[in-house]
Amino acid sequence: MLSSTLQNTKKLQQVCRQLHSAALKVAVSPQYEESVTNTFASFITDIRPEHLSDIVRHRSKRMILDNIGVGLVGTTTHVFNIILQYCQDLHSSGYGNTAVSSVYGRKDLMMSPTLAAYVNGVAVHSMDFDDTWHPATHPSGAVVPSILALSQLLSKEKRISGEDLLTAYNVGIEVQGRLMCFSKEAKNIPKKFHPPSVVGTMGSAAAAAKLLSLNKEQCTHALAIAASLAGAPMANAATLSKPLHIGNATRLGLEAALLASRGMEANALILDYVPGCAGFSAFYGDYHPKSLSPAGEDYEFLLEKQDIAFKSFPAHLGMHWIADASVSVRNRLINHYGSFNPSAIQSIILRVPVSKYINRPYPESEHEARHSFQFNACTALLDGEVNISSFSDDNMHRPDLHSLLKKVVLEHPEDNVANFDKMYGEVVIVLKDGDVKIGRTETFYGHWRNPLSRESLLKKFRSNALHVLEEGQVEDVIEMVENMENVSDVSQLPLSLQ
Repeated sequence: MLSSTLQNTKKLQQVCRQLHSAALKVAVSPQYEESVTNTFASFITDIRPEHLSDIVRHRSKRMILDNIGVGLVGTTTHVFNIILQYCQDLHSSGYGNTAVSSVYGRKDLMMSPTLAAYVNGVAVHSMDFDDTWHPATHPSGAVVPSILALSQLLSKEKRISGEDLLTAYNVGIEVQGRLMCFSKEAKNIPKKFHPPSVVGTMGSAAAAAKLLSLNKEQCTHALAIAASLAGAPMANAATLSKPLHIGNATRLGLEAALLASRGMEANALILDYVPGCAGFSAFYGDYHPKSLSPAGEDYEFLLEKQDIAFKSFPAHLGMHWIADASVSVRNRLINHYGSFNPSAIQSIILRVPVSKYINRPYPESEHEARHSFQFNACTALLDGEVNISSFSDDNMHRPDLHSLLKKVVLEHPEDNVANFDKMYGEVVIVLKDGDVKIGRTETFYGHWRNPLSRESLLKKFRSNALHVLEEGQVEDVIEMVENMENVSDVSQLPLSLQ
């Protein structure tokens, strides 16, 4: 038995050595020209601003603006301040002393590009207020801080235009989306790892590689290096550490591209499926990669056919269905009885998908509350809405809120699946007099099937940005992002966020 095990181990080691040796020769070996990884590297190097359709430009600028806004309000949080102090201590001790990149909301504070990307990335996800895509991930937070920080570094030698930034951003978004399409399990609410910590790191690396103008071989290595830096378990969702997933993704993806630019090498078949020696397939049990089509005017970006979801309050996306359904049934009660009376309620039934990490009957922290069907339903019932202040200590520990939480029961209908494109939220209120009222939401306002209007998106951005910027600065940022194509030096954008 031992002899057989040793022989199998030696065979696996031999396969991996052969794979590694062959992969490092990818640039000169014609047989690897059609590898999946090679098509991704070609896409990164070959895509041009003129390949972006009007729809892609429109949607991506909305995403960039929203991401900047949630990053700015995120600088008011406890987790941001912990990470900011940590990075300042690193910087003062000599780590990353190339202080050229801006920190959101901190006037005149500059850090190295990787530290700035890290702290700004944490700010973006500190409230779980950032955009969500399908398959499920937060695509913008891993890319925007990375390329903004990098644009300031590169501006010392050349000007990075708004077109350059917009193209790099869409490279980062597209790479994330394509990777997630290689797995059916990626389409559902995650169970094992937090998706942006994996595909986000790859997207950051791809976007940075584009902005750095890396050649095809270097892009291959940037992706492979990023894969070695990726991953974070779902057990840390609803904790103070979850924002680190986005911070690490944007920082480590940037580092992967910078390392590749300096000659660091890694496995050039990282995105291909190779039996016996897993690359990116290590993250998904049903990984079936496909080559990317060549870049060009006929290339169709995923963002063109799959829009994004923007959140109206800072919590897990699933909470938006249940909050909307709660407001709906609350309004039914008011219309029928003239007022909302919590004491008249016998029980509250929430019909939601099965998802363990967002089933939290009695959340003890703001991060748990952001991931609690029960908390968001009861808050919406009491207040008629959920907003930033809903997660304050005072609101979380209200006696009337806890009274309602005790009445909540969860049900999981078979047709309500844990998938952001298919799920729904239903709230059933059973009154003590026997009356029953029901509220149901199939698609909330802000979901890709019911997108925010420009007015609603700008209202959210202004509300978030005004926590740290002056009104004139806020309007300047809107002007710059909405007219990104006309910006000749995009390094001015991160400077305007201080």
